[in-house]
Amino acid sequence: ELVQALVARQHAVELETRLNRLHPADAAFVLESLPGEQRDGAWQLIRKERRGTILLELAASVRAPLVALLEDDELLALGRQLPSTDFADLVENLPKARRRRVLALLDSTERQQVQTALSFPPDSVGALMETDVVTVRDDLTLEAAINVLRSGRELPEQLTAIYVVDRENVLQGVLQLSRLLFGDPKITVADVMNRDPVYFATTDAAGEAAQAFERYDLISAPVVNLHKQVVGWVTVDRVVDRLAEDSFRQSLSQVGLSDDIDLFGPIWASGRKRWFWLGLNLFTAFIASRVIGLFEGSIAQLAALATLMPIVASIGGNTGNQTVALVVRGLALSQLNEGNRGYLLRKELAISAINGALWGVLMALVTLLLYGSLALAGVMAVAMLLNMLVAATVGVLCPLVLQRLGRDPVMGSSILLTAITDSMGFLIFLGLASAVLLR
Repeated sequence: ELVQALVARQHAVELETRLNRLHPADAAFVLESLPGEQRDGAWQLIRKERRGTILLELAASVRAPLVALLEDDELLALGRQLPSTDFADLVENLPKARRRRVLALLDSTERQQVQTALSFPPDSVGALMETDVVTVRDDLTLEAAINVLRSGRELPEQLTAIYVVDRENVLQGVLQLSRLLFGDPKITVADVMNRDPVYFATTDAAGEAAQAFERYDLISAPVVNLHKQVVGWVTVDRVVDRLAEDSFRQSLSQVGLSDDIDLFGPIWASGRKRWFWLGLNLFTAFIASRVIGLFEGSIAQLAALATLMPIVASIGGNTGNQTVALVVRGLALSQLNEGNRGYLLRKELAISAINGALWGVLMALVTLLLYGSLALAGVMAVAMLLNMLVAATVGVLCPLVLQRLGRDPVMGSSILLTAITDSMGFLIFLGLASAVLLR
C-alpha cells in the first residue's frame, strides 16, 4: 500500500529507495500488485543488479512482459550473474527470434548450458534441476574430500550433502555433510556414504519428484542422465515453488482459467482468455434448458415442479464435485491405476446411494409437508437418488477419460460435470413427474 501511494504521488526518489531495500520476493509481490503502467514505472526504478533475482520470483504472466523490456546487453549481464537454469527460465519468455539472438551473444560454454536447460520439457526434472552440483570421488578419504571442496569454487548455500561418483561420474551414493565433517579423516568416502540414495533422472516427471520429496522428507537429491552420470541436483526450494505453481494452476483450471493470466493485465487480452470456457458453459446451459423445454407442458400443469427441480440438479452437482476433487487428487499423486479404478467407482456409487437415500427421504418429507402430495414426494426422493448416482459415475469417469485423451482433468471436469448433472437431473425429475403425476 505504501508503494502504491508513492507511485500515485510520483515520489520517485523515495519509491526507488524503498523498492531497492525490499527482499526480492517482496519486491516481486509489490510488482504483481500494481496495475500495468504503475508496474512498468516501478520496474524502471529497480537497480539493474537486482532485476535478475526479482524476475525469478515473479509469476510467469508478470515476468514475460518485463523481460521483454530489457535490452540485449542487460539480458547478457543477467546471464553472467545467474545460474544457467535460472537464466533459461528468463529467456524462455522471449520470442524465438530474440531468444536465438541473445543466446548467440553468449560464449559457447554459457550458450550450451542454457540450451541444455531449455531442451528439457517444462514438466520434467531436467527443467527443475540446478547444474551447479557438487561431487566427490568414492575412493577419496574424508580428509582429501574436504581439501577438494576447499580448493574448488564457492559451495551452494542449500548444500547439505555431497554426491559421490566414480571415475566415470556415475552416481555411487550420497555423503551427508555431517559425516564428512565429523567422520574419521582417514576412512574413505565409500565407507560412510549412503549407497542407496533417492535420485531422479532428467526425464522423470517433476510432479513425481515433488511427491518423492514430500514422501521421503528430502532436502535435495541428485539428478542423473541415461547413463546414471550425475548432471545436476534438485533442491527443496525448487520443489516447493513447483508445488505452489501446481496448486495455483489447479485453482484457476477449476474455473476455466489458464495460469498465464495477470490480475492487472490488459482488459481485452484478459477477457479474450475467458471466451472459450464461457462459450462452452453457455452451450451446456442451453442443452439443459432444452431438456426443461421438453417438459413445458408438465411444468405448466404442476407449478411445484419448477420450484423443486433446481434442488435435484444442485445436489447432483455438489456430489459430483466432491468425487471429481478426490479423483483429480488421486491422479496428481499417481494413486489411481487400472487395478483400483473399478473399486473407486463402486465405492463412490455406494456412498452416493447412501447419501441419496438419506437426503432423498428427508427432501421427500419436506415436499410432502409443502405440497401434500405423496406421489410428488416419492418422485423427489427417487430423482435425488438417481441423479446422485449419475453424478458419482460422471465424477469418477470424467477426469479419467480426459486424462486418457491427454487433456487436463482439472480444466474440463467441472464444466462437463455441471452440464451432465444439470441435464440428467432435470430429465430424471421431470420425466418421473410426467410419468407418475400426469398420467
